Amino acid sequence: MRRLLPRVVQLMLLILLALLVLTPLLWLVSTSLKGPAEDIFVSPPALLPAEPSFDAYVRLFQDNPLTTYLINSAVVSALAVVANLLFCSLAAYPLARLQFAGRGLVLALVVATILIPFQVVMIPLYLLMVQLGLRNTLLALVIPQAATAFGLYLLRQSFLGVPKELEEAARIDGCTRLGEWWNVMIPAARADLITLAMFVFIGTWSDFLWPLVILDDPNLYTLPLGLQQLSSSFSLDWRIVAAGSVVSILPVMALFLLLQRFILPNASGDAVKG
Repeated sequence: MRRLLPRVVQLMLLILLALLVLTPLLWLVSTSLKGPAEDIFVSPPALLPAEPSFDAYVRLFQDNPLTTYLINSAVVSALAVVANLLFCSLAAYPLARLQFAGRGLVLALVVATILIPFQVVMIPLYLLMVQLGLRNTLLALVIPQAATAFGLYLLRQSFLGVPKELEEAARIDGCTRLGEWWNVMIPAARADLITLAMFVFIGTWSDFLWPLVILDDPNLYTLPLGLQQLSSSFSLDWRIVAAGSVVSILPVMALFLLLQRFILPNASGDAVKG
């Protein structure tokens, strides 16, 4: 009992913490499921809807171009993820394995950009997009997210943990540097690549400020901008706003549940199999 009691207390504390964290999400779902006749501002508040209804979700898709917003966000997020995985891994490999003058300085300068707030570079970036003719295009949303200092540093540290013997074996088999990157480094860094993909997807999916600045065409709006349109309309309906928020959360939750089993500690076994 002396050994069991601390574990029970720890479990109860974890359950309590989980309930505290999940309460806002449950409240959001509950509000979206309350029917038009139900008072959502009743006191004391009711967490469970008296008569669950999907009316808010039906009106959300019928009265708003939510499908367009979802497609735009999916396209931008997918392109940003692919670009990040490609460019960051290509840049991280020489910083981890090749010896050249100024390697430490280059890494330090790249990592230092993490300290620069996006608001500082937003105006120069906007002017650059205008000069390139990319204003009011989805490509303008992808380019700033195409490579990140965080991703480069994360993959460099991951590549440093790969045994050099694997590269030597690949070199004996006739692999070039590019072949070593593809056949050895990429499989060995699978967990970190998936982690980076999730970070980039969530950041791009939920980005609001940059799309607000660079886009004027409602047909190109991403989901955060579309939800902002819902909450700023004259006939504000909090049920529809809650339903839109739930819809925006679902892809992120689905991605996490789908990929969490792949997020494992680095192992060289993947590279050996490759």
